[in-house]
Order: sequence, then C-alpha cells, then structure tokens
Amino acid sequence: MRVLFDCRYTRIGRHDGISRYTAGLVTALAELHPVTMLISDHRQLELLPDLPWELIPSPTSAREPWVARTVNKLNPDIVFTPMQTMGGFGRKYRLVLTVHDLIYYRHPTPPRDLPAFVRGLWRLYHLAWWPQRMLLNRSDAVVTVSETTKGLIAEHRLTKRPVSVVPNAADMPALAPGRAERTTPETKSLVYMGSFMPYKNVDTLVRAVALLPDYTLHLMSRVSDAERRRLSELAPGARLVFHNGASDEEYAETLAAATAFASASHDEGFGIPLLEAMTVGTPVLASDIPIFREIGGEAALYFAPDSADEVAARVRQLEEDGVWAARSAAGRAQAQRYTWANSAARLLAVLTATESRRR
Repeated sequence: MRVLFDCRYTRIGRHDGISRYTAGLVTALAELHPVTMLISDHRQLELLPDLPWELIPSPTSAREPWVARTVNKLNPDIVFTPMQTMGGFGRKYRLVLTVHDLIYYRHPTPPRDLPAFVRGLWRLYHLAWWPQRMLLNRSDAVVTVSETTKGLIAEHRLTKRPVSVVPNAADMPALAPGRAERTTPETKSLVYMGSFMPYKNVDTLVRAVALLPDYTLHLMSRVSDAERRRLSELAPGARLVFHNGASDEEYAETLAAATAFASASHDEGFGIPLLEAMTVGTPVLASDIPIFREIGGEAALYFAPDSADEVAARVRQLEEDGVWAARSAAGRAQAQRYTWANSAARLLAVLTATESRRR
C-alpha cells in the first residue's frame, strides 16, 4: 500500500495546531509503514521528519481543486490529509480527509493569517452545512480528532463515509529529572496558551486573576497591541504577563512552574494545551464544555465558562492540602492515553481498511 501524507499545512518556522498534528502523526506513522510526504514549500521540511517527499501546489492555490491530476502521477494507493479541503477531481486513489472541529460554524471569523480571498471563501463555506457534506462525501473515509466532534458530525449528518477518531497528542520539551513528579507548585501563577479570538473567552481568566491578587496570569501566545491594551484595562488589578509568542522551552518552563493551566473557552475542537499541561504534571482548570470533559476526564477541575468567581474558587481549591498533588498525578495518568504512537496505529488501521474496501 503506497501511502502519501499531505504535509502542506506545515507552517514555516513554527508550528500551529494542525502543523503539529501533521508532524507528530506522520513521524509516528512512518515507524509503522512506509510513507511519502506531500509538501508545497521546501522550508516545510525544517519542521518535518526525514522522509521521502514530493513537491505539489499549495493548498491555497487556485489549482487546488484539480491537485489530484498532479498527485495521480505519483501512483498512490491512498492519500491522507489533515484537512478536509484537498482537491479530488479526477483522482485515481483512495482519499481520507480530516475534520478537526466545527467551531467556525458557530464562530465564523477566519484565521487572520489566511489570504483575503481565502478568508472570504472561508466565511461563505461556513454559512451552511451543504459545502461540508459535499467535501466529505467525495472522500472514502473521514478522520476527526475527538469523540465529541465525531458526535457532532453524526448529529449534523455531514457524511455517509466511515468516521474514525485519530486524536492529537502533546509535544513538550523534556523537563529536568523528577520535575514532572513534583507535589507542590513552584509559583502562584496561571498559564493560558491559545489565541485571543472572542470564543476563547480570555476575558474571564483576566477577571478571575483580578480576584486573586497573589497570582499572576501568563498569556503565552502572540497578541496584538490593541488586545494587550484591552485586556490590561479590563481588570486593572490583574497581574498579567504577556509573553507574546513564547518559545517551546519558555512555555514548558512557565507551565511546569505554574499552579495551573487555565482555559475558559466556549468551544474547542480538541484542547492540546490541556494535554501539554497534564503531561508536565500541572493541574488543569477548564470551562465545563464537552470536549474539555473528554480530554481532561476526572483529572481537571471545571467551572462555568463565564464565571470568574468559579475560576478563582478552583484555584483556591488547589491550595487545599493534597489537592494539587492529586490533580497533578491524575493529569499525568490522563495524558498517557494520548500519544502519537497510539494515534498513528489508529490511522494505519483506517488507511488499511479503506484500501481493503477498494480491493
């Protein structure tokens, strides 16, 4: 079975969520089965494993609907892509698409780094369900990253194709020996990693830390000057540290020293930062939404998404005797359920079954 893995969503210089999913999954899959990567820019190879590769047009190119004409020449049996928009007109191979989440149907603002015409198409695409159905039904199988999203796909009847779950996993720099097994926090601080889009609801975290005058909130992601000013003015008493795009090492060290990771998001497709925190033994405080319940399990502490008071109460709960250590240990155990090796084994099973149906 000749497998091609679409790696064209790998970022240049630094990963985002889908880019990490791509790199982590293709690396682990290659340990189980020969795989050839599809790239659209040679610079993507810097963040990808040392595997065979082929150069094809960018997924944002006007030629994308007909990219199968190029891919056909590579004689694949099956192609896996970590997105759902890969062109398939005229393909002669099996195609497995990925749906990460359905967030943008409820929050239609597209990522700001996309070209203007792509942002316009993005908005149009998410005005109705039928474009998604059309894309997914032209595949041979569909992958998603969580049982929560799989349930939503079924609820909205988005595809007649088989849907399988191939979860995300965490990639964190190694900590000093024994650091992950600590039983008390090193600092009175909370950490947030993620964008500042409205549905991420960072405002609740800022208001919460204003109720915790002895705590600092570390905001790790890149942030605009306007958003920095807005959040600083939202709760003047809050102690905020804007890292404006921390390195992986800085993020890991800040997270490992923290009292907790916190997210008040109204909606998510997965929740990789929850896994990252649990991996390094930092307790998780999360808004009570289905996907966070799936990922955090019994290890996390939950709160109503818009209640700063509940966030503050959960932080104070971690100060009680033995609670922090218990949540830290439970988080490490929960995180072990999610590894790239396990996800790659699931993906290989999907690819094998899909190709078997063809034969």
